[in-house]
Amino acid sequence: WKTGHSYMKRRVTDTGALAGFEKSGHYFINAPVGRGYDDGILSALLMCDLLEANPDQSFADLVDTLPVTHLSPTMSPYCDDLKKYDVVDKVIEIFEKKAADKIKVAGREIVSVSTVNGVRFTLADGAWGLVRASSNKPNLVVVTESAESADDMKAVFEEIDSVLQSFPEVGEYDQRL
Repeated sequence: WKTGHSYMKRRVTDTGALAGFEKSGHYFINAPVGRGYDDGILSALLMCDLLEANPDQSFADLVDTLPVTHLSPTMSPYCDDLKKYDVVDKVIEIFEKKAADKIKVAGREIVSVSTVNGVRFTLADGAWGLVRASSNKPNLVVVTESAESADDMKAVFEEIDSVLQSFPEVGEYDQRL
């Protein structure tokens, strides 16, 4: 759903989801387990319950059972507040056209495009890329992920970056891969 504390909190409540999480660290645990708001103490207690339910495993053991993915840091190229939404609208059009025309991105076809908050496209193997306008700075936000490898995650970023570099309104990144 849309990035941001209030958007996530509202979405968890509106959908009746048990939990909602976002990369920035916000997490919302709804009834019957939680109360629908960020709650560090409750989260710690849930982790203790998880450990109690798995007495023969450490927390590190439990984490090791999760699938490995390669997630980029959040990268934010400069883009003026008055221009960033127009740039994102154009980037959405570009990735929607790539999907419709079956143009490969990082060697694979785009299988889905979500435009809820910017554009998030997913490739055939589940790798994905995201471009959206920052809600509180004169920047865009770029994130990529791949289950295959760090090199593949970087390849998805390079595809996004090549699109962004075609816009003179897009400036330097705060960090890059």
